[in-house]
Amino acid sequence: MAKLKIAALPDAKPVKVTTELPAIVHRDLVTYAEALTRETGQTVSPEKLIAPMLARFMATDRGFAKLRRSNHSPGAGGGEG
Repeated sequence: MAKLKIAALPDAKPVKVTTELPAIVHRDLVTYAEALTRETGQTVSPEKLIAPMLARFMATDRGFAKLRRSNHSPGAGGGEG
Protein backbone atom coordinates (compact mmCIF):
# COMPACT_ATOMS: atom_id res chain seq x y z
CA MET A 1 0.00 0.00 0.00
CA ALA A 2 1.21 3.53 -0.74
CA LYS A 3 2.40 5.69 2.14
CA LEU A 4 -0.22 8.37 2.83
CA LYS A 5 0.93 11.93 3.54
CA ILE A 6 -1.59 12.34 6.35
CA ALA A 7 -0.78 9.77 9.02
CA ALA A 8 -2.21 10.94 12.34
CA LEU A 9 -4.82 13.53 13.13
CA PRO A 10 -3.77 15.97 15.84
CA ASP A 11 -6.08 16.50 18.79
CA ALA A 12 -6.46 20.28 18.93
CA LYS A 13 -9.25 22.70 19.76
CA PRO A 14 -11.21 23.13 16.54
CA VAL A 15 -12.59 26.28 14.93
CA LYS A 16 -15.85 25.69 13.08
CA VAL A 17 -15.79 26.58 9.37
CA THR A 18 -18.63 25.91 6.96
CA THR A 19 -17.86 25.52 3.27
CA GLU A 20 -19.02 23.72 0.17
CA LEU A 21 -16.85 21.27 -1.72
CA PRO A 22 -17.18 20.00 -5.25
CA ALA A 23 -18.64 16.48 -5.29
CA ILE A 24 -15.44 15.01 -6.72
CA VAL A 25 -13.38 16.48 -3.86
CA HIS A 26 -15.81 14.99 -1.35
CA ARG A 27 -15.60 11.59 -3.06
CA ASP A 28 -11.82 11.75 -2.90
CA LEU A 29 -11.96 12.68 0.79
CA VAL A 30 -14.19 9.66 1.43
CA THR A 31 -11.78 7.41 -0.47
CA TYR A 32 -8.79 8.87 1.40
CA ALA A 33 -10.56 8.38 4.76
CA GLU A 34 -11.28 4.74 3.85
CA ALA A 35 -7.62 4.18 2.93
CA LEU A 36 -6.41 5.83 6.13
CA THR A 37 -8.86 3.74 8.17
CA ARG A 38 -7.47 0.57 6.58
CA GLU A 39 -3.88 1.71 7.14
CA THR A 40 -4.25 2.86 10.77
CA GLY A 41 -7.12 0.70 12.00
CA GLN A 42 -8.85 3.81 13.36
CA THR A 43 -12.07 5.08 11.84
CA VAL A 44 -11.49 8.47 10.21
CA SER A 45 -14.27 10.69 8.92
CA PRO A 46 -13.64 12.60 5.69
CA GLU A 47 -14.37 15.92 7.40
CA LYS A 48 -11.50 15.36 9.85
CA LEU A 49 -9.04 15.17 6.94
CA ILE A 50 -9.63 18.68 5.63
CA ALA A 51 -7.63 20.56 8.29
CA PRO A 52 -4.51 18.35 8.21
CA MET A 53 -4.57 18.33 4.41
CA LEU A 54 -4.75 22.12 4.28
CA ALA A 55 -2.00 22.39 6.90
CA ARG A 56 0.20 19.99 4.94
CA PHE A 57 -0.44 21.89 1.72
CA MET A 58 0.50 25.23 3.30
CA ALA A 59 3.55 23.73 5.04
CA THR A 60 4.91 22.46 1.72
CA ASP A 61 4.07 25.52 -0.39
CA ARG A 62 7.42 27.27 -0.88
CA GLY A 63 5.85 30.54 -1.97
CA PHE A 64 3.67 30.63 1.12
CA ALA A 65 6.63 29.74 3.36
CA LYS A 66 8.59 32.65 1.89
CA LEU A 67 5.64 34.98 2.46
CA ARG A 68 5.28 33.83 6.08
CA ARG A 69 8.99 34.31 6.71
CA SER A 70 8.87 37.85 5.33
CA ASN A 71 5.77 38.66 7.40
CA HIS A 72 7.28 37.26 10.59
CA SER A 73 10.72 38.82 10.28
CA PRO A 74 11.71 41.44 12.88
CA GLY A 75 10.32 44.82 11.97
CA ALA A 76 7.83 43.41 9.46
CA GLY A 77 4.11 43.52 9.80
CA GLY A 78 1.72 46.08 11.20
CA GLY A 79 3.51 47.09 14.38
CA GLU A 80 2.16 49.52 16.90
CA GLY A 81 2.18 53.23 16.46
